[in-house]
Amino acid sequence: MKRNIAIVAGGDTSEFEVSLRSARGIYSFIDKEKYNLYIVEMKGPRWEVWMTDGGRLPVDKNDFSFTCGTEKVKFDFAYITIHGTPGEDGRLQGYFDMLRIPYSCCGVLAAAITYDKFRCAQFLKTFGVRIADSLLLSRGHSISDDEVVEKIGLPCFIKPSLGGSSFGVTKVKTREQIQPAIAKAFGEADEVMVESFMDGTELTCGCYKTKEKTVVFPPTEVVTHNEFFDYDAKYNGQVDEITPARISDELTRRVQTLTSAIYDILGCSGIVRIDYIVTSGEKINLLEVNTTPGMTATSFIPQQVRAAGLDIKDVMTDIIENRF
Repeated sequence: MKRNIAIVAGGDTSEFEVSLRSARGIYSFIDKEKYNLYIVEMKGPRWEVWMTDGGRLPVDKNDFSFTCGTEKVKFDFAYITIHGTPGEDGRLQGYFDMLRIPYSCCGVLAAAITYDKFRCAQFLKTFGVRIADSLLLSRGHSISDDEVVEKIGLPCFIKPSLGGSSFGVTKVKTREQIQPAIAKAFGEADEVMVESFMDGTELTCGCYKTKEKTVVFPPTEVVTHNEFFDYDAKYNGQVDEITPARISDELTRRVQTLTSAIYDILGCSGIVRIDYIVTSGEKINLLEVNTTPGMTATSFIPQQVRAAGLDIKDVMTDIIENRF
């Protein structure tokens, strides 16, 4: 009998639409001969299953099921592709843990740590991972322009400590931009990072592990046409994404080794993508860890799967079957 797979998308942040794009990508990747697939859209308390006729049916949150006519359909597995809360920060993982429903990605602790960019970076720094100089602001607290310049310097990045898709992120070049950038970032989250600028080559590298194997994909080189890898670069084509990256075999090996090590340190599961900046002297600096990376047809992970000579359908089957 086929397992019923819920592709869980939506969420409560600015990344709602991006998440739905990933859900459609994952729907196209998973083997439909092996699994019954349903997209479940979440927005606050509204949880609905997309039906093939274009209709929507409510999800019973008591057991994560839905009823179609007289048939009650219970989900056997959840593929979480919410970018932001509640699917990337551990909340939904806790819900599925209590219902004993297996899911695709990290557990509660790893999800919560990686969702908080500042705390994740500080945690990994204790293991010798290189990170940018940064400081954290909480809502209600302020910092002067002089302090930013003295402690972090210009240019710098000011961004929400939580969230993704570059919402609320500003590359700050002048003193006059500092306070507006802080206000913009607070529009997305209750905590804001001020992070030093690192000049170098931006790379991203995906990885997944099962009970039987470790797979680390070829890194992608990210060459944005804009000031930084912002929303338009990510989703409107204003970037060159080169897979495999134009780097030496030795640097490729080092990036892949670090990616695998970070995966284990954090206790990750499923597919993870880790972003880096390689600065002068081939120093590898962590940017962030993505535990529910984008999964549209043109996203980094599908590109890297193809570059590795793998079939994305087989990768999806690995992720699902590893939980049973």
